[in-house]
Amino acid sequence: MEISRAPLRRLGVAAALVCSAALLAGCSGSSSSHSSSSSTKDGSTTAQAAVPMAAADLQSDYLKVIRDVLPSVVQIQASSDLGSGVVYDDQGHIVTNAHVVGHEKTFKVTTANSEDELRATLVYAYPDQDLAVIKLDKVPDGLKAASFGDSAKVEVGQIVLAMGSPLGLSSSVTQGIVSATGRTVSEGPSGGAIGATIANMVQTSAAINPGNSGGALVDLAGKVIGIPTLAATDPNFGGGPAPGIGFAIPASMVKTIAGQIIKDGKVTDSGRAALGITGRTVVDDDYRAAGVAVVEVKKRGAADKAGIRAGDVLTGLGDTDITTVTTLAEALAAEKPGDKAKVTYTRDGVEKKVDVTLGEQ
Repeated sequence: MEISRAPLRRLGVAAALVCSAALLAGCSGSSSSHSSSSSTKDGSTTAQAAVPMAAADLQSDYLKVIRDVLPSVVQIQASSDLGSGVVYDDQGHIVTNAHVVGHEKTFKVTTANSEDELRATLVYAYPDQDLAVIKLDKVPDGLKAASFGDSAKVEVGQIVLAMGSPLGLSSSVTQGIVSATGRTVSEGPSGGAIGATIANMVQTSAAINPGNSGGALVDLAGKVIGIPTLAATDPNFGGGPAPGIGFAIPASMVKTIAGQIIKDGKVTDSGRAALGITGRTVVDDDYRAAGVAVVEVKKRGAADKAGIRAGDVLTGLGDTDITTVTTLAEALAAEKPGDKAKVTYTRDGVEKKVDVTLGEQ
C-alpha cells in the first residue's frame, strides 16, 4: 500500500457517534429468552436503560473535548494551499506540517472563534519530519494553546477525534480510533522531491482529508496526541483512498521539534539516524529496483568514516534489504544516531560489508 497526502473522502459524524456509544454500552443487537436483566419502575430493563445512558455519557465526552480543543485549531492559508495548524503556546506559535507551508514565508490564519484573517510568518520548516512552526504577527485576545499528550501512552483502540479544515471547511471534526502505533511511513513525492520518511506514526481510522494536514488528533482527555499528516491510497484502485487509514506524527516528536524551533530558530537535535550520503535508486537488468547508488558522500560523515565511496551501491542495512532510497530511509528511521549498523554494498561487482556508526540527519 502506498501513502499520499490527499485522498478525497467525506465521513459522516453523527451516525458514528451513535454506533460508538452502542458498542461501548455492550449492545449486541440481539436478544435471548435466557438473558438476565432487571426491571425499572417504568417497566424498562436496566440493560435497555444503560444504552442511552452510555450514549449520553460518550456524547458528553465528545462535546467537552470539542469545546476545549477546537479553539486551539486554526486554518492556514498559503497562496496556493490550505491546511490546518495547532496553537502551541500563548506567544502565537502555531505548529503545522512542512508540506502545508511549502516554500512560503507568510500566511493568513483564521481561528475557530473569529472570521478575521490574521497574518503569520514562518519561523522554520523541517521537511525531514514534515513539521513547521509559524508565528502570528499579532496575538489576538483569548488565543488558547492546546495541551499535548504523551505519545508513549497512546493505545490501539483508543477513541480519537481529528480536528481541522478539510476541503476548506474550517473547524470540522471527524472521529475514529487509534488503529495502530509505531508505523514507519514514507510520504509520496511532491514537487519532484522525495517525500519524508517518518517513524513511530499513529495510525487512525478518523478521516484525514485535504486540509486536515497540520491539525489535531485528540484523545477524550482533550490532549493532542498527534498531528494528522497522511492518508493512505490504494494502488489497486487507481490510487484512490484506502478508507479508514490515516497517519499522524506523534505528539512527542511534535514537542521535540517545535520546542527546538521556537528556542533556537531551527532543529538542532533531530534524533534521526543518517549515513551521510546522497543516493539514487538503481535497477537491475530486469529493471527492478536493486539498491541505492552512492552519488555523494558527506565529508566526515558516517559513511565517509566507514570507507564508503561515491559509486558504491548499498544493498543492505542490518537485516533489511535495501532496494530503493525509500527502503533505505525506512531502515534508518528505525535506528538512532550513534547506533552501529552493518552496511552491505557492492563495489566493482564485489559485495562488501562494513560496520558503520550512524550519524545524525
